[in-house]
This record gives sequence, structure tokens and C-alpha cells, in this order.
Amino acid sequence: MDFPDDLYYTDDHEWLRVEEDGSTALVGITDFAQRELGDIVFVELEPVDSEMAQDDVFGTVEAVKTVSELYMPVGGTIVAHNEALEASPEQVNDDPYGEGWMVRIELDDPDELDDLMDAEAYAEMVA
Repeated sequence: MDFPDDLYYTDDHEWLRVEEDGSTALVGITDFAQRELGDIVFVELEPVDSEMAQDDVFGTVEAVKTVSELYMPVGGTIVAHNEALEASPEQVNDDPYGEGWMVRIELDDPDELDDLMDAEAYAEMVA
């Protein structure tokens, strides 16, 4: 399994990548999570402009056999959805850290990143 070093991870199996501007980030689910879920058939997300606290549910992902909630890694405002997932939710399986991202958020408090795991800690958790 792949756990890129430039991401932050949660114990609920979400990842977060801070973008170059330092104030926005992409959020998705990890390679481990998509493998555990199986074939993803639908992704439902909270609306753009939704203000979310850390650990709030920002959506659900539906696989063939289960539905799983998605938890916000840090507080922020959803500023964009990955619109491609509406027609092709399988991108979460195919490329969880790239084309399978779910939401772009504007960070409320960058200090909350300190609550997240790095790749090494996450890999140890799922081992």
C-alpha cells in the first residue's frame, strides 16, 4: 500500500494535502481505506461553502457492500468538490491520492495539522 510522505493522515483513514498557498488543502481517503471498502459506487459530499469542524462528517462513500462516513481531518470550509467523482466514483479506487480527491477546504486553524499523523505513523497504525 502507498502512503505518500507529503500528506497528513487521520485514524479514520482520511488524508489531507496542504496546497502551495498554505491556506487550502485537498482531502480524500487513503489507499488502505479504499481497499477495505472495495469497489466504490457513489460519493456524497456536504455542499460547497459548508463550514466544518475537525471530525465533522463531510460526506459518505458507498461501496458495493457498505456505506462509510467521511470525517473532516481539520476544521475548515469546503470550497470545492471533485466534480469528476459524480460520474466516475471509481477514481477513488484507481487513484486515491490524485484524481480520487474528494473536497478542497480552506483551513480554519493550521495548528490542527499537529493532531494528524505522518505517513510513518499511519503505516504503523494499519500494519
